[in-house]
Amino acid sequence: MNKKSCFIIAEIGINHNGDMDITKKLIDMAKSAGCDAVKFQKRTLEIVYTQELLDSFRESPWGKTQRAQKEGLEFGKIEYDEIDTYCKQVGIEWFASAWDIPSQYFLKPYNLKYNKIASAMLTHSEFLEEVAAEKKMTFVSTGMSSYADIDTAVAIFKKHNCPITLMHTVSTYPSKEEELNLLMIKTLSERYDVPVGYSGHESSVSPSVVAVMLGAVAIERHITLDRAMYGSDQAASLEKDGLERLIGMIRKIPVVLGDGVKKFDEREQSIAKKLRYFEEESPVLRIVNA
Repeated sequence: MNKKSCFIIAEIGINHNGDMDITKKLIDMAKSAGCDAVKFQKRTLEIVYTQELLDSFRESPWGKTQRAQKEGLEFGKIEYDEIDTYCKQVGIEWFASAWDIPSQYFLKPYNLKYNKIASAMLTHSEFLEEVAAEKKMTFVSTGMSSYADIDTAVAIFKKHNCPITLMHTVSTYPSKEEELNLLMIKTLSERYDVPVGYSGHESSVSPSVVAVMLGAVAIERHITLDRAMYGSDQAASLEKDGLERLIGMIRKIPVVLGDGVKKFDEREQSIAKKLRYFEEESPVLRIVNA
C-alpha cells in the first residue's frame, strides 16, 4: 500500500453472478477507473450455511433453493485460476474475503498480497488466528460489532505481528447516509493506533470522499455493471460513472490539501505586482494594471 495515497478496493464480491465474462468486465472497469485492487468472496457452503437454509426455497436464475442460488454464485479453482491470470494480464491486484477456514486455505496458493476479514467473521477467533498467522496486510471490517469484539480481533492480529487496516463499516445494504457515522474513522484510529479505512455500502459517492478527508487510508466499494442486475449487493454498488467520479475526487484530495506550509511563489508574486502598489510616503493602496 502506498502511504501517500488512499488505497481503493473495488469489491466485486458476488456481483459477477457466476459469469466469467461479467467478472472480466468488472475487473476491466476497476482497472480503467484507477482502483488499486479488486476483491471477491469465497465460501464453503456447507460450513457457512445450515442444511436447513440450503434446502429452503429461493427463486433464482439457478433454481428454486438457497443451495442452487449460492452454488451459482460460488467460484471454484477453475474460475479463480482464470481470475488470477486475468488480473496479472490487466495489471491489478486481487484478493478475497474467506468466510471459513477451508476457504482461507483455498486462497493460499495464489500468494495474494492482502487478506480481508468480512464483518461477519470478526468474532470467529479461530478463523482470525489462521489469517493473522499469515502475517499479510489484512483489511478488517468492523460492521455488526462492539468495541469488545474489535478489541479481541485487534489483539489477535497484534499477537501475530500481522499488519492490519481496520475498515469502519455499517452492515446495511444499501446504507442510509444518516447511519454512516464517519467520525468512527477517527475514533477507531485513536483507540487502536492502527490505520483505518472505510468500507461503504451506501449508493452515493460523497460519503467515501468525506471518509478520506477524515483520514481513511483505504476505501472499499462494491461495483456493478448495472444496479438493476440480479443480486442482493447490486443496489449498494457503484456503476462505472460513479466509480470514476469517486476515484477522481479521492485522487484530487492530496493535491488540493497541499502540505499546510504558507507559500508566496512566483505566480502569486506576479499578481501582487499588478494588484499592490504603495506610494513611498503613503499607505494608501492603489491598484494598477488591473
